[in-house]
Amino acid sequence: MSNLTILPLLIPLTTGALLIFFRHQRVWLRAISLLSALLNIGVSLYLASQVYERGVLTLNMGGWAPPYGIVFVADMFASILVVTTAVIGALCLIYAFVTVEEDKERHYFYVFYQFLLVGVIGSFLTGDIFNLFVCFEVMLISSYALIVLGGKKRQLRESIKYLLINIISSAMFVTSVAYLYGVTGTLNLAHLSLRVAEAGQGGMMTLLAILFLFVFGMKAGLLLFFWLPGSYTVPSPVVTALFGALLTKVGIYAIIRIFTLVFYHDPGVTHTFIGVLAALTMILGVIGALAYQDVNRVLVYNIVAGVGFIVFGLAVANQSSLEGAIYYLMHDMVAKALLFLLGGLIVMAAGTDKLTRMGGMIKTYPIVGWLFLLTTMSLVGVPPLSGFIGKLLIVKGGLEAGWYWTTAISLIMSLLVLLSLIRVFMMAFWSEGSLNKIQPEKPFKLNAGHVAPIVGLSLLVVLIGVGAQLLHPYVSTAAELLMKPELYIDAVLKE
Repeated sequence: MSNLTILPLLIPLTTGALLIFFRHQRVWLRAISLLSALLNIGVSLYLASQVYERGVLTLNMGGWAPPYGIVFVADMFASILVVTTAVIGALCLIYAFVTVEEDKERHYFYVFYQFLLVGVIGSFLTGDIFNLFVCFEVMLISSYALIVLGGKKRQLRESIKYLLINIISSAMFVTSVAYLYGVTGTLNLAHLSLRVAEAGQGGMMTLLAILFLFVFGMKAGLLLFFWLPGSYTVPSPVVTALFGALLTKVGIYAIIRIFTLVFYHDPGVTHTFIGVLAALTMILGVIGALAYQDVNRVLVYNIVAGVGFIVFGLAVANQSSLEGAIYYLMHDMVAKALLFLLGGLIVMAAGTDKLTRMGGMIKTYPIVGWLFLLTTMSLVGVPPLSGFIGKLLIVKGGLEAGWYWTTAISLIMSLLVLLSLIRVFMMAFWSEGSLNKIQPEKPFKLNAGHVAPIVGLSLLVVLIGVGAQLLHPYVSTAAELLMKPELYIDAVLKE
């Protein structure tokens, strides 16, 4: 049963390697990719069910017992995110079949797509902090290739910025890991938790904690998101959807894992600092979303606002807020993927990304317009959609813990998020447009490849909200493990 732990990682890894040999055969590229994606959904769901029934599953690579070898760990928190990643990966893949140019397909688009999933899923399942760095790099190298694929001047310019920022953060990551190893003598996350508890989270440990927060925060877009708007607006829509749904969420996952398992002993310093960063990120993200008049940047800044809200749940760090953070993280992955797929359709249909040059699209593309409005309502937290229960629990946890000002900020920012997205809906779909409205030479036609992914993700947005009670046992189990790190430690070290 322990071998099941690594299977969601091995499936895209094997698929990516296999697809290299089918570079010039589009039918096989698509067929193998889709079969792999569907298989991974089944495997991930089965893994999550086994974790729920049996508890935390671990796999010690090479037979080396922790903390001396590499270990992969599937707890409920990681399993929920692996399932969500597999579903998003499959639906975005269908969208890619009809939106990615043939030339990009032949230049290893699907290979890098699979390896991106390898890095994301590996980050969720690893139980070793250096292996987390390795998985981050696999994910980032794949993202570099996907950003630059196409070779346009703007892509190359933004990819250089993206590359430099991530090189700096990766160098800081490995430096932080080296310092942590020098202080504790271990890299296993469960063993690190014990060593930090034994040594006490004094000045040096708190400094290391802040350093890791800076590293993961840069990757998540927590306050230090200056690189994100440009980099996330140059690739094709399906790549932007993947980035918005998955890449920043890996950074959030790392922050939650580290600050609930390793650096949780001095919350008066670390978690207060996290709360301040979360509030500033929400505010700045919303300001950016309101300031711009082009679709892509409005949507990208909404990623930033969402990051701040999820991390606020970690800062509060009680049962309600952590349950809310897990619910909202799962919701945000699905909703952001849907938002960017819809955004891509809006831009393709209008022939421009400028809101001032759009209008009247509700007549010709009603399904895109109404699903965009549905997504907007979900992101704001309108019941019974997927964003409601997570937002409610985070607010409840914030009030219980006395975080009144930050809770108020989160609610005000939610209303402003609504304003930013309703403005997109009204200008693109409802208004008649201005005199300089673009008239595309060839009308854009929706087909099944466009509709199936957005309808599938929209159903998930509804089902996660309506079925929150069914999901609650899984989310509650995940939050309980985050609240009680000894459960994770005992499962990994088998004490």
